[in-house]
Amino acid sequence: MIDMSELYSEVPPTKLRNKNEKFCKAQTSPFWLWVADRYFYGMLESRFYAFRYKGADKFYTQKAPNTPVILFAPHWNWWDGIVGYNICNRIFKKEIRLMIEELNRFPLIRRGGAFSVNKKSPQASMPALKFAIDELGDQNNILYIFPQGIIKPPNYRPIELQTGMTYIAEKAAKKYGKVALIPVAVNYFFLRDNRPEVFVEFGDVIELNNDKPDRKEYTHYLGNVLQELCDKQFDDISHARFDGYDTLFQKKLKWYRRIEQRLKKIDKTNSGI
Repeated sequence: MIDMSELYSEVPPTKLRNKNEKFCKAQTSPFWLWVADRYFYGMLESRFYAFRYKGADKFYTQKAPNTPVILFAPHWNWWDGIVGYNICNRIFKKEIRLMIEELNRFPLIRRGGAFSVNKKSPQASMPALKFAIDELGDQNNILYIFPQGIIKPPNYRPIELQTGMTYIAEKAAKKYGKVALIPVAVNYFFLRDNRPEVFVEFGDVIELNNDKPDRKEYTHYLGNVLQELCDKQFDDISHARFDGYDTLFQKKLKWYRRIEQRLKKIDKTNSGI
């Protein structure tokens, strides 16, 4: 039986294990990206009724060309990384660079763009941070990051971020002139189907130039921006405001749902029912 009290730990797994785990960088290739594209997209299609997204145009209209991009989102469940992969690959046609703490358990996903991070100590995490900064220099990549640092319960408040993302953004802006940070609200809702739907909303682009903000203050600011976007998305969906959403995929109704829809169209007035 699962001990519910152990589902969400405030201590990162690599710190709990207290081991010097070797850093593993992402190693992509056309073949493995082809495999990952079909595998991760198929996973979503098999489990969700639809994938809907909003505000993707900001990626092209609100940032300067050739600006490194960091997408940052909350981390509430196992599907978040799969959703992030499809956002980068299917919506923006870029390779993801995804920081994963327990990559040693799933080494093959390095081929899809993941790289490891050891949170045993600030020094142990430096190879991952430096790799992220270097990879931002490739315009074919997007860094997709969960800056809370650990998995939190669904819709946990307040959204508080660790300073690692600000460190990456600051160093990348210094190295490349500027960096674009885009908040991403991700949630999973049951609407009128028996399967859940993925909803993604992109916030306004935050451009960090080659300056040096106070790291703690800037991290707090980014956390507030992300929380406001997530709260707005939740409020919109809970009030059936679906304007502006595009659809990455929507599955056909199951046979019993199609029968249900047909029955709803029957005129019961003279049917004897």
